[in-house]
Amino acid sequence: MNSNVENLPPHVLRLVYKEVSALAADPPEGIKIYPSEEDITELHTAIEGPEGTPFAGGIFRMRLVLGKDFPAVPPKGYFLTKIFHPNVGHKGEICVNVLKRDWKAELGLRHVLLTIKCLLIHPNPESALNEEAGRLLLEDYAEYESRARLLTEIHAMGGPGGTSGAPQDPNDGPQPKKHAGDPTKRAGPSVAAVPAALGNGANGASTTSSNSNSSSSSTNNVAGKKKADKKRALRRL
Repeated sequence: MNSNVENLPPHVLRLVYKEVSALAADPPEGIKIYPSEEDITELHTAIEGPEGTPFAGGIFRMRLVLGKDFPAVPPKGYFLTKIFHPNVGHKGEICVNVLKRDWKAELGLRHVLLTIKCLLIHPNPESALNEEAGRLLLEDYAEYESRARLLTEIHAMGGPGGTSGAPQDPNDGPQPKKHAGDPTKRAGPSVAAVPAALGNGANGASTTSSNSNSSSSSTNNVAGKKKADKKRALRRL
C-alpha cells in the first residue's frame, strides 16, 4: 500500500507520531511495536499467541495501515503471519468490530492492538472471514484447534518457513548466487561431501561395493590366466 503521510494533516501526523512513540516505549503486554520513521502511517507489530489457545508459543506479525481519513475512519489491520482463525481472511485481512462500526477516533491504536490480541482468545464465528475455521469452531472444536495449532507451529514458531516476529526483512528469501560462474564456488555440497552427508551406512555400502567389485575382477583375472596356461601346455604335448 502507498503511504498516506502526505495525505494526513500535520496535526494528525503529530498525534500519530506521539501515540506510536508511546506504544514503542511502553507496548501492551505480549505485543512488540516496530515503528517506521519513513512511514508513520503503517505500523508493524508482533503479537504473542496467548496461553491456553491454539496460538500459544507463536509470534504473529501484523500491520495497521492508517488511511487518508484517519482518525475519522478506522485503520485497516492485516496479519502477515499465516493463521487459521475465523476472523482472519486468506490474505490476512482482519474482521473485528473495533475496525468497523464500533470505531471511535478517541479509541486510539493501543485499544486496536489489545482488541486484536483478544480476538486470538475469543474468536467470533458470527462474522467469519474464514468460513471453514468458523464452521469448525462451532461444530468440531478439536479439529479447529488441531488445524490452528498446526499452522501456528509451521508459520509462527521460527522454524523453517516460520517467523521470528520481526517485520519481513527485504533481504529475506532467495539471494543471487555470488559465484555462479565459478564451479569451485557454487552453492551446494561437493561430490566428496555427499557420502558424509548420507551417513556411515552410505559409506559402508560404497566401500563394500568397491571391495566386492575389486575382488570379482581379481578372481576373473586368475581364472583367465589358468585357462591360458592350460592351452599352452596342450600345445606343447
